[in-house]
Amino acid sequence: MSVDTEYMTLAPVDLPLTEATTYAEWFACLAEPTRVRLLHAVATAPAGVTVGELTEALGISQSTCSHHVRKLADIGFVQLRRERTATIVTINAACCTGFPQAADAVMGLLAPRPCCPSDLPADITVRAMTDNDWDSVRRIYGEGIDTGIATFETIVPSREALDVHWLPNHRWVALLDGEVVGWAAAAPVSTRDCYRGVAETSVYVDARYRGRGVGKALLHKQVTAADRDGIWTLQTAVFTENRTSIALHQSAGYRTVGVRERIAERDGTWHDTVLLERRTDSVSR
Repeated sequence: MSVDTEYMTLAPVDLPLTEATTYAEWFACLAEPTRVRLLHAVATAPAGVTVGELTEALGISQSTCSHHVRKLADIGFVQLRRERTATIVTINAACCTGFPQAADAVMGLLAPRPCCPSDLPADITVRAMTDNDWDSVRRIYGEGIDTGIATFETIVPSREALDVHWLPNHRWVALLDGEVVGWAAAAPVSTRDCYRGVAETSVYVDARYRGRGVGKALLHKQVTAADRDGIWTLQTAVFTENRTSIALHQSAGYRTVGVRERIAERDGTWHDTVLLERRTDSVSR
């Protein structure tokens, strides 16, 4: 019997044993339907939920619920805190990004990633930023700062600072009925020539219009313009708590590179960020 050796040749395994062991523990923890249901219940209760409430919601005994909650906490999917006599269970935001990252690593990123967001809102237009837009841009930047999960900045940078920092041809504003309701910009990550095609991106949406597809329209323009101009890698860092932004960037073909633990402090609290990047197909790899 002849065998095609092309299918017998495997590339060297580049997934370290330590990482494989960690991922196996994650997958094993979720190989129990009750834990999956528990994790879902906690993830959809951003303010947290008590063990008693979980027991009632899932229709299981309190001892069973406590056992599975402890297993999820041991792995790191959930976090526990005491409030008087109750145990409050909250989602570990890092797991929302770390778990997909594990699946990507194990599967070798075989699934193709989308080019850019689809289903763009018909009432939103995007154009290049002009000098007349700066007041609106800085106001919306301030609204992002106020969320506490958009940036480590605590004061809106000056127009002059932003103007120097951002790439001139990669600044965009979104318009609704002629009003600026969001902006996106890209900045070089380095002055070295070898990184000339790598940029760090930002997207901010007016607080009144979040959930309307403004960010989707901005990101669509941002990534297609970057592809057109030969920017081969876009990267961004998103707070792990900002799940909406993470999902938005994934819809534009960004992948999770990793979680940067306690990368910086804001208002006395250390935060993790997710490092995401998008690689264009318009240049050779």
